[in-house]
Amino acid sequence: MSHRPINPGDNAFAQAHEVTNPSRWLFVSGQVPADEADNVPADFAAQCRLTWANVERQLRDGGMTLDDVVKVTTFLSDRRYRRENYEVRKAVLGPRRPAITIIIADIYDEAWLLEIEVVAAA
Repeated sequence: MSHRPINPGDNAFAQAHEVTNPSRWLFVSGQVPADEADNVPADFAAQCRLTWANVERQLRDGGMTLDDVVKVTTFLSDRRYRRENYEVRKAVLGPRRPAITIIIADIYDEAWLLEIEVVAAA
């Protein structure tokens, strides 16, 4: 199996992501900024880092890593969080360039400022 970003930009994402002959797919449901005790940080950056940690835990439990992520969908509660979301995502993903979609939405719980779901292939 191989995958490669198509038209990757400087923005920590690619316009598309090609996957060739995957043997496994993992669809991670929307992860939220709550820890195992249901604690939710107050500020956006901390919520974003916790949400990515929750994504990574699901990937690990599925036998995958961030290297296998080919698609990310982020739901933001307000567009004012775009820049912080970008900064945290760029720090978490490093050189990885999955396809990305960001949607401004009314989030399920008012305390949550974002939700992230991913698709991974291996």
